[in-house]
Amino acid sequence: VGNHIDIVTKKWVAQDAGIGAGVDSYFEYLVKGAIMLEDEELLDMFRGKNYTRFDDWYLWVQMHKGTVTMPVFQSLEAFWPGLQSLLGNLDSAARTFQNYYSVWRQFGGLPEFYSITQGYTVDKREGYPLRPELIESAMYLFRATGDHTYLQFGLDAVESIERIAKTPCGYASVKDLRDHQLDNRMESFFLAETVKYLYLLFDPAHFLHGGGTGGGESWEEGGDSGQCVLGAGGFIFNTEAHPLDPAALHCCSRHTQERQELRDILLSLSQPSSQSEQPASQTEDPPSSQSESIALKPGEKKTPPPLSCPVEPFSARLSVLGQVFSDNT
Repeated sequence: VGNHIDIVTKKWVAQDAGIGAGVDSYFEYLVKGAIMLEDEELLDMFRGKNYTRFDDWYLWVQMHKGTVTMPVFQSLEAFWPGLQSLLGNLDSAARTFQNYYSVWRQFGGLPEFYSITQGYTVDKREGYPLRPELIESAMYLFRATGDHTYLQFGLDAVESIERIAKTPCGYASVKDLRDHQLDNRMESFFLAETVKYLYLLFDPAHFLHGGGTGGGESWEEGGDSGQCVLGAGGFIFNTEAHPLDPAALHCCSRHTQERQELRDILLSLSQPSSQSEQPASQTEDPPSSQSESIALKPGEKKTPPPLSCPVEPFSARLSVLGQVFSDNT
């Protein structure tokens, strides 16, 4: 696939195919979506033919012909070895990681663009804004292999960041890795992702990794008779490093009836106040199977998908518990 598409005309705007900017999250969510939703179709889409790999590097090619258009490595592509580890492709992941690690050792960080043929940075793409992707891959690969090479890389990353990016008020983006000139900014993903992945790399017993290994506090029972267990492990990180619990989807599918009843209550509360003055026979909630969604036309029925939680306004949800009051209460 290309890396940019016009969603109105349905035509490809950029026909470069690769695994980096513009398309990286697409591949990431094919794999993680397949895991979370148990969706084989997403996995089949990911495993479709890919013509961008050359000697454990991934280049950019023309999406229809497969001819090389950009023989470069982008720092955003460094998530790929970690994604491969989720599918068990550890040998390929390790080799690709070593290629990316060699670039890190050359500069003390990953430049935004790196020319594979020239072995050097690309003009006007020499910066390193403290991105997390290579550290993310190190975390996944250390979890999968136990190889201390990835801990050594983590140590290198910490020392490099401390040496070249630390300032009195934070950690600045590196404007140019050739001379380690700094920019006057610190990207939000440095704290949200880079530091988080470093922390988890050096804490392999953290409950986000395995579930329950950190103690009983990582378990939380819910649902009827404790049938739904949250925090049991197997967390999936989204592309911004937020941990998602697959068990939550299981809970939603098991208790759709209970949530349907709650939605019916919210529907009744959302009706105009004039309707509340009608006779009781006209205001009684309809059976759950006949309830109507606010977003649908009158009379149109909606069946919740098996893996979903109905969306409900936060204030409306709390008002059921009597915790939110307004002037028209």
